[in-house]
Amino acid sequence: MFSPALLSLAKTVLDEARAKDVRVATAESCTGGLIAGLLTEVPGSSDVLERGFVVYSNRAKQDLLGVPGELIADHGAVSEEVARAMAQGALTHSDAQVAVAVTGIAGPGGGTGAKPVGLVHIAACRDETVLHEERRFGDIGREGVRTKAVEAALVLLRRLI
Repeated sequence: MFSPALLSLAKTVLDEARAKDVRVATAESCTGGLIAGLLTEVPGSSDVLERGFVVYSNRAKQDLLGVPGELIADHGAVSEEVARAMAQGALTHSDAQVAVAVTGIAGPGGGTGAKPVGLVHIAACRDETVLHEERRFGDIGREGVRTKAVEAALVLLRRLI
């Protein structure tokens, strides 16, 4: 299901989190649970992955993570502000010590001039520290955008573990 390179990255993330006794939560929109799915593909991941939130709709972001509706209305679901709020919400609504969140436009439709297909916002949160990256993968196909987003999310997550 996942490439050997992604599986290796997931194993590394899990091993590093386990070594530091850190539990992880995910909050996923455009990746639809692929980050959690990749992590759970690795045997023994249950001692690290605390939970995963699939929050594809704006309402789910609000209900499950506490993302303010005004934030979504003001900045759009695909924004730095919402990605940061998703990561913080995942941390607040779990027993994890670190969380990663992804929101973006995987395509093939849905893009605009300001927010094109391939735009992804990724945030990772630990305590009061929130890291953010904006990625513009381009119109590389839905699967390509989602795969690149999963990889980038794990790389960002490693920085906080």
